[in-house]
Amino acid sequence: MSRIGKLPVKIPAGVKASVNGGTVVIEGAKGKLEQNFGTAVDIKLENDEITVAPASASRHSSAMHGTARSIIAGMVKGVTEGFSKVLEIKGVGFKADLKGNVLTLALGYAHPCIYELPAGITVVIGETPDRNPLLTVSGASKHMVGQVASDIKHFYPVEPYKGKGVRIHGEFVRRKEGKKTA
Repeated sequence: MSRIGKLPVKIPAGVKASVNGGTVVIEGAKGKLEQNFGTAVDIKLENDEITVAPASASRHSSAMHGTARSIIAGMVKGVTEGFSKVLEIKGVGFKADLKGNVLTLALGYAHPCIYELPAGITVVIGETPDRNPLLTVSGASKHMVGQVASDIKHFYPVEPYKGKGVRIHGEFVRRKEGKKTA
């Protein structure tokens, strides 16, 4: 049995939770999240605590036991505190611009990279002390924040020779030595 799955998820004050079959709905100050877990786990809401138990002795139910509890805990944290990732763009002439929910990135290509932000995700553009653009991606859903950060990073992954590209702030990129002449 999962050690993490055995722990109940406490629902703090100001957060509304409901469980209907395998569907969990959590609503708080930062938004509303809904997740369907199917029939692999039994989810119960009692005394401001959500408990998760495997529905059967199958291997799939055992695997989903801790996973479902961890996702529910992330949902509760997301609607109370929220999640964020900070992306740093390094490169000469690399810029970021936000108009409404459309993010436009100038990453050295002949065309701009355009990304439309999904609902519930916000991006704030700032600068590092050495004048590189910083993008702060935030939202209530941990999955969506990570997916949007990954999609933006995918436009121009960091290359190892000059270190140009989009990276998560503070991420270490192993540098390579260039060609040597004879």
